[in-house]
Amino acid sequence: MTATMPPLLAPLVLPMRSTTQISLLSLCLLLLCACATLPPGKRDPRDPWERMNRSFYNFNDVLDRHIVKPTAKGYTHLPRPVQTGVHNFFDNINYPITIVNDLLQGQVKAFFSDIGRFVFNTTVGLGGLFDPATAAGMDKNNRDFGQTLGKWGVPKGPYVVVRDGIGAATVDYYANPTNYTKFWVSTSLWLVRGVDRRARLLPLDATIQSAYDPYAFIRNAYLQNRDFMVTGGQSSTEEEQEQKLMEEAGQDETEGTVQPPQKPPPPPPPESAPPPESAPPKP
Repeated sequence: MTATMPPLLAPLVLPMRSTTQISLLSLCLLLLCACATLPPGKRDPRDPWERMNRSFYNFNDVLDRHIVKPTAKGYTHLPRPVQTGVHNFFDNINYPITIVNDLLQGQVKAFFSDIGRFVFNTTVGLGGLFDPATAAGMDKNNRDFGQTLGKWGVPKGPYVVVRDGIGAATVDYYANPTNYTKFWVSTSLWLVRGVDRRARLLPLDATIQSAYDPYAFIRNAYLQNRDFMVTGGQSSTEEEQEQKLMEEAGQDETEGTVQPPQKPPPPPPPESAPPPESAPPKP
């Protein structure tokens, strides 16, 4: 489900607690896949499980429109310093994921720099509510185990699962401090972080909804973001990076999707026949 969400959103995964929940989830997946329809046109080779992915997207879209998005809109009415503090707190508390993957990728300089950043923001920044490390000129990195596997040469595999899903369920899960708290605490933090992330993506809603195929648009933006993280590259700000990826995804979505038929232009009006030449006067 995570890959069908808007780009730059980290996976939002809660651990399953019983076999009953797993069975119910499997039943829901079967029902969703049975109801999904595919648009006409050539299939994207990066998305061999498109029917299932579109089912997840439709489910997420309904959930987003009726619950998540209204909650995120209400969240934006909080004072700006409160929103900034919440955003800084979650960036900081999840920063050990970046630190661990610094080491796994052999980024020794970034590893010690990010440790310093985490300690500085946790202490001077009052638990991460403030971000004095950025004001002090310390770089902020964003790395996860999916990116690490890509650096090691592991192929992406089918859209949604394989490489990034393995990272979210293994190394990144155990590197996240919130997963060592009580279940109700980790769940509450997960919900608040999800609302904060959704609120930051509200300005992109109009761009996504204006796309001919929003699912393909989001898929392309997500995959481009993952490629960007693996192959490297720099952008001035995260917002500029998101906007650039959205523009590129819109181009890919336009090229790879069958567009609705256009009405042919009206034929040009017939040219009027030239007036007959008058006969020359007789002498």
